Amino acid sequence: MKHAEAKHRIEELVKQLKRYDYEYHVLDSPTISDVEYDRLRRELERLEHEHPDLVRDDSPTQRVGGEVLEQFEKVRHEVPMLSLDNAFDEGDLRAFDARLQKRVGSVSYSVEPKIDGLAASLRYRNGRLERAATRGDGAIGEDITHNVRTIRSVPLQLDRSVDLEVRGEIYMSKSAFLKLNEARKAQGMSPFKNPRNAAAGTMRQLDSRVAARRELDMFVYSVFVPDAEADQPQHEILSMLRELGFKVNPHILRAGDIDTVIDAVRNLEATRQDFPYDIDGVVVKVNERHLYEHIGYTVKSPRWAIAYKFQAEEAMSRVRSIHVQIGRTGQATPVATLEPVELAGSTVSRATLHNEDYVAKKDIRIEDYVVVRKAGDIIPEVVGVVFERRSGTEKPFQMPHSCPQCQSALKRIEGEADHFCPNPECPARNVQQLIHFASREAMNIEGLGIRLIERLYDEGHLKRIPDIYRLKEQRQQLISHSGLGERSVDKLLENIEASKTNSLEQLLFGLGIRHVGKKVSRLISSHFPSIDAILESSREELLAIEEIGPKIADSVVTFFASEANRRLLEELKALGLTMRYHQTGSDQDTLKDLTFVLTGSLQTMTRREARDRIESLGGRVSSSVSGNTDYLLAGDNPGSKLEKARRRDVEVLDEAAFERLIDTRRK
Repeated sequence: MKHAEAKHRIEELVKQLKRYDYEYHVLDSPTISDVEYDRLRRELERLEHEHPDLVRDDSPTQRVGGEVLEQFEKVRHEVPMLSLDNAFDEGDLRAFDARLQKRVGSVSYSVEPKIDGLAASLRYRNGRLERAATRGDGAIGEDITHNVRTIRSVPLQLDRSVDLEVRGEIYMSKSAFLKLNEARKAQGMSPFKNPRNAAAGTMRQLDSRVAARRELDMFVYSVFVPDAEADQPQHEILSMLRELGFKVNPHILRAGDIDTVIDAVRNLEATRQDFPYDIDGVVVKVNERHLYEHIGYTVKSPRWAIAYKFQAEEAMSRVRSIHVQIGRTGQATPVATLEPVELAGSTVSRATLHNEDYVAKKDIRIEDYVVVRKAGDIIPEVVGVVFERRSGTEKPFQMPHSCPQCQSALKRIEGEADHFCPNPECPARNVQQLIHFASREAMNIEGLGIRLIERLYDEGHLKRIPDIYRLKEQRQQLISHSGLGERSVDKLLENIEASKTNSLEQLLFGLGIRHVGKKVSRLISSHFPSIDAILESSREELLAIEEIGPKIADSVVTFFASEANRRLLEELKALGLTMRYHQTGSDQDTLKDLTFVLTGSLQTMTRREARDRIESLGGRVSSSVSGNTDYLLAGDNPGSKLEKARRRDVEVLDEAAFERLIDTRRK
């Protein structure tokens, strides 16, 4: 075929196949058979192979992937990708409506299923896909264009030559997820826990061929357009997006009042399992977009939209056994072993039962059927017993009288619910103390993890904390018997040696003193900046420190009064560990006199890391919102603290706003 004829035929085939892709992947209404589609695609591939100079960027053949990046480029969003405030019940939705009524009068709403996927933005120049990016922290995301180009529902070229940015949710359907996991199992790979993780993991692939094989999809729900179209109602904007070739969720509806919204939310929650993809809530937006600027924004979210979160998933399981686990302080905690059950994307087979009183109050028995829920979609908890399933053969739990590890008699402190193993040489206590000491929050010895500590303990290399710093004397044995290899052993010993220079508060926390967490360790160390000063401090001097109460003071005094613990400190001092507090410089007053409350799941750091950072900058972290709270740092799924903060007019920060606050106060 001549060059001109090939060019014409390629253009014709690209146009046809784009139309068929749109019908199949967007409208879900194909007009030709798979056989005919494949025939046309093979013809296009042959012509492009014969005339490589005629291959178009928007050709369907360019969705197979092939580009491999060395790393992801950072992208600054021209308009921040804000998160949404959450509603958890009908009252929250009515309160949202009441605030809007007070501010702008009556409004209508767009009710949209909240897809459980990965938020992304797509930027088009002259109608051509130019860049795709993840949400990131809302201000800065990562360039994922190479992967998004493989998603067949995303148009590479629009029918209109326009500049715009659309936003939506990348997701994996339930059928594609099952297909992917079956393939991974066949290859001996671990399956993904849920479709959301699979979608997020796919977008993190540097090789776009991986994304092309995984059948991702995308619904779009908003657009930034020229001023002439910006004030169109949300339902008209969605219609425009459909006309441009984007996939818009077919279950979105317009509601004239909050009662209609609530009915729609109830219906979506009741039918959520019928969807071919996961939804975890409903987004409710004001339909009148021309009111958005007047309604306004908080630091982290628009005031004209809210996300209703479905109730945490619950599942029924059966208690197969209850055993007692000994912690580093000797605390004996009942733990239920459950029949494995899938819950909120993970397999749950254990749940803490806290203490003897907790088990008795809920009347949890071995072989009981129980309802298990992930509190905050994170921590498994037993909600209650399914009493109607009892057969009479269930066995009540009896708290053992002796430690399951060392057989010492367990003791219960008067006025407290917990039992303790008093034996300081208990193997379970010793292992947990070693794990705690080396953990990231304490001495942060990278490479010395739980499994390795357990193995080294069993092999006799580690028995007490000072043994960690004597491992270098056993280098050759470790190389020969630990299975780590020479380089790994040397790296581990290097990390152990480096931990000797840690500041006093890390050592103090690592010692595992009861009631002394990381925050208290820093408070004590900043007031008594050497271990000798702490040893000489009295109960009254400790109580004089703000936020240190009688329980903490008594625990510290008791710990350092012990001759065994004093000998331990002398031993660590002789091994070269730092026994002084490192001042943090001018940064230590950055957040001075500010009180924060943390809620929800943060993306760029854990809640513990956020707390540590606030306290290292001189701020305070409280567990509940009160009149003394200055800021609420909120992540995803923030819970009731968010509404309490609103009622008290406490400023709410997302992670990006939190960083800006720190930067501002440093200047």
